[in-house]
Amino acid sequence: MSTACQGLLIPPSHNMVIYALAAGGGVTIGSLFLAGALPGIMMGLLIMFYCFLVRKKFNFPKGTGAAKGHRLRIVVDAILPMMTLVIIMGGMAAGVFTATEAAAVACIYTFILTYFVFRTAKLRDIGQVFKNALKTLAIVLTLISVAKAFAFMMVVLRVPDMLTSFLTTVTTNKYLLLLIINVLLLVLGCFMDMAPLIMIMTPILLPVVTGPTIGLSPVHFGIIMIYNLAIGLCTPPVGSALFVGCAVGKTPIERTSLRMLPLYGVMVAGLMFVTYIPAISMWLPRALGMG
Repeated sequence: MSTACQGLLIPPSHNMVIYALAAGGGVTIGSLFLAGALPGIMMGLLIMFYCFLVRKKFNFPKGTGAAKGHRLRIVVDAILPMMTLVIIMGGMAAGVFTATEAAAVACIYTFILTYFVFRTAKLRDIGQVFKNALKTLAIVLTLISVAKAFAFMMVVLRVPDMLTSFLTTVTTNKYLLLLIINVLLLVLGCFMDMAPLIMIMTPILLPVVTGPTIGLSPVHFGIIMIYNLAIGLCTPPVGSALFVGCAVGKTPIERTSLRMLPLYGVMVAGLMFVTYIPAISMWLPRALGMG
């Protein structure tokens, strides 16, 4: 379940698109995609290291590895799907197309793979595919339109300015301010879904963290927010990944949550690294001229 959070940081992540929209056009989707790669890899490595320590402590048996020929077949089968990421990231980094154009090209590419190469779906089902896509699109566009109106009201009512004033009366230390914001997002993430929280909290918090007191890059803050709220997907009481994982594994949520406590600690430690070491997020987009 904890590894489900990793996918939200690895590009292409739809939550990064939502954040870019909520940020009001001041952040490019391509820079967010690049900035999320290293934090996502870091989260995976931290979880793997913890699992390795647990296996050593409790002496769990090793799994049987796949045969050499089967491993090669898995790699070959994965090459074409993984090219989707290369098309999106490579195309945007090289300036061949924008994020929107990259999405269209990737959609056509995956359509060809699904229906003509791997044939995992039938053309007669394409009507239902479009129907499901339109339902999702309607939900997302409604959410975006309401969030835009909400963001406008926040600006008119000067909520970000009031929040900044309040926080700076508590402390002017930017590291403590970032800790307070992270704790706030972690608590909210336990009770609300990720996409609505991004749309609601970005217009409120972005002016605070990019102001002179804290001075974060909006790209860096986007990765902090997505990493933070991703943890909420596997925390009770409403974590969707937690509920799905418990349903598949047929284990009680209470027992699973207790066993997850060390993993929560591992993920929060990774969040602190991402928060206080900007280079983890910003090195790759800056190296490619998109920071």
